[in-house]
Amino acid sequence: MTQRALDPSGEQPNGSSGPPGAGRPVKIDAGSELDPVHPADLPAPATAARGLTAAEVAERIARGEVNDVPVRSSRSVTEIVRANVLTRFNLIIGVLWVIMLFVAPIQDSLFGFVIIANTGIGIVQEWRAKKTLDSLAVIGEAKPTVRRDGVAAEVSVSEIVLGDLVELGPGDKVIVDGTVTEADSLEVDESLLTGEADPVLKRAGDAVMSGSFVVAGGGAFAATKVGREAYAAQLAEEASRFTLVQSELRSGISTILKYVTWMMIPTAIGLIISQLVVKDNNFKDSVARTVGGIVPMIPEGLVLLTSVAFAIGVVRLGRKQCLVQELPAIEGLARVDVVCLDKTGTLTEGGMDVTEVRALNGAEDPYLRRVLGAFGASDPRPNASLQAIIDTYPAPSPDGTGWRVTQALPFSSARKYSGAAFDEGEGRESSWLLGAPDVLLPEADPALAEIEQLNEQGLRVLLLARARGGLDAPDLADGAVPSALVVLEQRLRPDAGETLAYFADQRVATKVISGDNAVSVGAVAAKLGLPGAEHTLDARKLPTDPDAMATAMEENTVFGRVTPQQKREMVAALQSRGHTVAMTGDGVNDVLALKDADIGVSMGSGSEATRAVAQIVLLNNSFATLPSVVAEGRRVIGNITRVATLFLTKTVYSVLLAVLVVCFQVEYPFLPRHLTLLSTLTIGVPAFFLALAPNKERAHPHFVRRVMRYAIPSGTIAAAATFAMYLIARSHYSGTGALDAETSAATLTLFLVSMWVLAIIARPYTWWRICLVAAMGLAFLIVLVVPWLQDFFALKLVGTTMPWTAVGIAVVASAALEYAWRLVGRRFPV
Repeated sequence: MTQRALDPSGEQPNGSSGPPGAGRPVKIDAGSELDPVHPADLPAPATAARGLTAAEVAERIARGEVNDVPVRSSRSVTEIVRANVLTRFNLIIGVLWVIMLFVAPIQDSLFGFVIIANTGIGIVQEWRAKKTLDSLAVIGEAKPTVRRDGVAAEVSVSEIVLGDLVELGPGDKVIVDGTVTEADSLEVDESLLTGEADPVLKRAGDAVMSGSFVVAGGGAFAATKVGREAYAAQLAEEASRFTLVQSELRSGISTILKYVTWMMIPTAIGLIISQLVVKDNNFKDSVARTVGGIVPMIPEGLVLLTSVAFAIGVVRLGRKQCLVQELPAIEGLARVDVVCLDKTGTLTEGGMDVTEVRALNGAEDPYLRRVLGAFGASDPRPNASLQAIIDTYPAPSPDGTGWRVTQALPFSSARKYSGAAFDEGEGRESSWLLGAPDVLLPEADPALAEIEQLNEQGLRVLLLARARGGLDAPDLADGAVPSALVVLEQRLRPDAGETLAYFADQRVATKVISGDNAVSVGAVAAKLGLPGAEHTLDARKLPTDPDAMATAMEENTVFGRVTPQQKREMVAALQSRGHTVAMTGDGVNDVLALKDADIGVSMGSGSEATRAVAQIVLLNNSFATLPSVVAEGRRVIGNITRVATLFLTKTVYSVLLAVLVVCFQVEYPFLPRHLTLLSTLTIGVPAFFLALAPNKERAHPHFVRRVMRYAIPSGTIAAAATFAMYLIARSHYSGTGALDAETSAATLTLFLVSMWVLAIIARPYTWWRICLVAAMGLAFLIVLVVPWLQDFFALKLVGTTMPWTAVGIAVVASAALEYAWRLVGRRFPV
């Protein structure tokens, strides 16, 4: 964002003093200077017009008076390691692993090495994600303009020192606390800090707080508090982020783990007593089988896979220049069913072209050209429309002999027009307005019919009107004389049509919310093929009742003449109907709506304020990146839901097997090595691939319910089939080696049933999913037939009767699984 510095005299080259404001017109006297204010609490204050000198900056840096609050886009490496290593389940498994290293062969300690590998993978993936986030955060970092030695230059946030003179313009975020030294109708929105919705007019000497942002006007302030002493830094490290994205996935997994812990404690105690006291077995063997019963109860890989899936999502999006400022935002956007977007900068590119100027009421073309040229020169921060006029009509009298700006009324989103008053020379003065024709003209004006025809072609039309009095008149627009229609053509984004088609295909409703004329916006949307583009509504006709507004929002697609406050109300209205709303924007008028939306998406070229409140920043300014974010979120949520069912099925059957063992007073059928093998082949390896697979299904709510409704019946059937086979084998085998034979038969049953659960979860089948399931089955078959693997895993099928019985029980259990899944889908839909 380019900012113009005032020269020491306080005048802009075009004769206007500083950036104009939006609250009221600014009177500008030739040669006038802005009155500098020296804050009393600043050490050795600098001259306000020139800012600090290089020597003063160096002195403050040496004293440590710099804005050293770190910009945190992700967890530190220490936090990543701590989060992955220091978990209660890692503690439990670590203790059990140490015990097994002393009492059993190394084969029964394999689960400990798996946990180490998993933890290492999690740390590496999150570290990669951190590097991606940090590098993108530097690219997207706000660069405030600071005046030093009379020269304005952009510096990084961390380079601001106490006493620096920081310039402000529309859309700029107040980076540190300070005192206003220059004010040109400076209006600051402090709603993100105080909750006060109305902008506050700031004058020289007033305080400004970090975390607020400029909505209109301009000026400068001297930094009085930097670093951790600043107001926003005391509230949070990141000033604008008051509401973090709610992650149902993470909270759901935490809920599941909490219940698993409570189930595991009494079950493990009962199992320990059963194996060590009730059954007077060999001590070491009893310990091994006890540990073998406890370890599979812990869904340790579920947390790992969730972290890995999020981390890989961040890295993938980072390669597309998409900065995810809050990790759960990936998940949030996957749940979105309504996307609200602005036309300018989203459907259209920022630039415009003047295609025609139609004179009205006998105005002469040469004179209109001079008026438009002077109007463009009156605003040092032109918007896209005014920039197109500047590019077409140069400023008159560059030698300064005429057309001096005497008043300026900057454009306001709420007002829909701007104004400027000129001294044309030779005693002639005039005041002009430029803005929305349907705002400046009365409803019955015949020119509106002509404008409507232009709007229907997707053209943007501005009205140039001559005001009857000065710009400070309360009824300024009343009685203004129309002089010309300025017709602008907007440049459509080449990829916008495909993006809108994607959302339509994914059943995500798109609402175009713009400050422009509704018919014109609808025509642009129709050119891009937006479904429902013909359903347009002027926001001035929107009902104020929230319920009625929600109905209007659902029935219409394109909304024009929307004020910033209305954008916020529209988001709230949609949310009241249960919609998950994403809001895109790049202008300061989008900030409040972005903050209130479930997911805020900002363009990288947008104002500092919009980037600060958004959870996702598209650094390449391409709306076409958004489908990638949605797809990534859906991949994460859909796949984690799939694999969570696998992990929790194992937890359920492990708990039930332990309970059955205690109730029937028998040896636990498995050693840790058996369940390590089963977990690796039926859960660990396939879950890793399934978690990273493409998944376009829109995320649904109630994660815990959706997972447990399948995991409980699946785990119950697996436990029942396995324990039944174990009891049958106990009645069949006898003598030395009977327990090993019984264990092998039970292991075969549990593997086959678990494989069928995997086969169900892997649907719909693709070639690689079929190969994945087949590879896992082949790996188990190799273990059964290779002698040294038989010995290593203590798996050897004895005879033919029990192995085939195991297969038969597994087939019956698989049929029960199919029936249970279909029944659950019908009886307990989400």
